[in-house]
Amino acid sequence: MPILVTGAAGFIGFHVARALLDRDEQVIGLDDLNDYYDVALKERRRTILEQRPDFTFHKADVADRQALAAIFARHPGIDRIVHLAAQAGVRYSLINPYAYVHANLLGQVTLFEAARAAQGIRHLVYASSSSVYGDSTRLPFALDDPADRPRSLYGASKRSGEMIARSYAAMFRLPFTGLRFFTVYGPWGRPDMSAYLFTKAILAGEPITLFNHGEMKRDFTYIDDIVAGVLAALDRPAQPDETGAPHRIYNLGNHRSEPLKRFVELIEQACGRKAEIQYAPMQPGDVPETYADIEDSRRDLGFEPKTPIDEGIPKFVKWFRDYHKV
Repeated sequence: MPILVTGAAGFIGFHVARALLDRDEQVIGLDDLNDYYDVALKERRRTILEQRPDFTFHKADVADRQALAAIFARHPGIDRIVHLAAQAGVRYSLINPYAYVHANLLGQVTLFEAARAAQGIRHLVYASSSSVYGDSTRLPFALDDPADRPRSLYGASKRSGEMIARSYAAMFRLPFTGLRFFTVYGPWGRPDMSAYLFTKAILAGEPITLFNHGEMKRDFTYIDDIVAGVLAALDRPAQPDETGAPHRIYNLGNHRSEPLKRFVELIEQACGRKAEIQYAPMQPGDVPETYADIEDSRRDLGFEPKTPIDEGIPKFVKWFRDYHKV
């Protein structure tokens, strides 16, 4: 039976779709190919997927009710959904907050309504974010930590998406699993994220900016580990909780909080040149450290990240050089 992957031309969506195809699944990909970042990169990802006979692509906005109804009508056998389409990025939410309301709230509800109308959906896995933890001060971030004080609209939209999913699970008994991703990086990554920005600047001999004067830590998680977690979650439909709602949430992180300066040092080593570093204050909406507690993910999903940044960063830089012919 076909699986619908939204955001299929995006970073994580591309890798998830390719992994599903590798295990002989039929994949229906949806993406609006918007210009939040380089559309050519999204098109390259789409082109690679379209070379596979079991992949079908639809250019559509996940918030477009008519478009979604047409896709479900054309593919009546869809029984699982991996919902990765979203407006990402903390800093961009300061510039264009409406994009987050449109994609992350309206888009989520539109997809859930389409899934409910389609019937026969066995499981819907959706992307959340470590940003939901906001002002939480306990480390590592655990699922029972409060998530009601997000620092950014992005984090608020993702937390709202979790609550919307739970309400649908409770009302309609549709199984939903939310995955809180922690700083994902790797080949085919987004140009607005640190690995890409730093590598591009260092190879070009341009300065990089480290916020909070470089005193930041992140749970950097390699894309292959994230994909393994997504597929493990997809294969294990959420079971009803104590109230009968089939809804679960998991952290997917590397379970290591790495200093940003060490992350930069590894990029320097892989690039073969030193970075020119500029320091700046903490940006609005940002947090000084992220760190995932993955005990629930280990227990329920068999999730075990395998790629430390010492291995992941050289792989990313190699891809960057190959892709950009640097």
